[in-house]
Amino acid sequence: MTAKKGSSIVYWLGKNLYLNITNKCPNNCYFCLRNFKNGVGGFNLKLQREPAFKEVLKELQKVINKKNWNEIVFCGFGEPLARLDCVVEITRWVRKYYGKNVTMRVDTNGQGFLLNKDRDVIWELKKAGVDKISVSLNAHDAETYNQVCRPAFENAFENVLKFVKKAKEVLDVEVTVVRIPEVNIQRLEEIAKEMGVKFRVREYIQPFW
Repeated sequence: MTAKKGSSIVYWLGKNLYLNITNKCPNNCYFCLRNFKNGVGGFNLKLQREPAFKEVLKELQKVINKKNWNEIVFCGFGEPLARLDCVVEITRWVRKYYGKNVTMRVDTNGQGFLLNKDRDVIWELKKAGVDKISVSLNAHDAETYNQVCRPAFENAFENVLKFVKKAKEVLDVEVTVVRIPEVNIQRLEEIAKEMGVKFRVREYIQPFW
């Protein structure tokens, strides 16, 4: 399989298949890869427009049977839960036509409740067949979160913590942090431990101008 020219809705790294379904995000993190790169692994993740569900499915069908994927992950240059319906429908399709052995994961900033008010986001994901949630917390307190993630929503940090606590009741959850100077990683690891979820540090990819 080779990378296609133009924007990629579906891309792959190793034995994981990734779905880049939106470039919209309520955060504007200064360290975000999309601020200084067009994509990863030879794939251009800057979408010209937001793909419809059928377009995502069409691109997925082209490659889903090429390998025995370990994970199918909603992760691109945007926040997947800004398109909750698409995440749910694609997950349902995978479970119905591809099988139950593959792990379905959502990489998110954890603002799913703010993006989808009056919806039981966690239950919808669980019911559709999502197994894992990876939450990019990236700060040890609200002040630092506002400084480095620059969220559009008020009380974003508190809502992310609420999302993590709710998600861990029914899903496999990890909290991640990018190694940047502003963040107290030890404190963040303690927060994850207090919430009873896994913790992982991601290395910051420095921009080269």
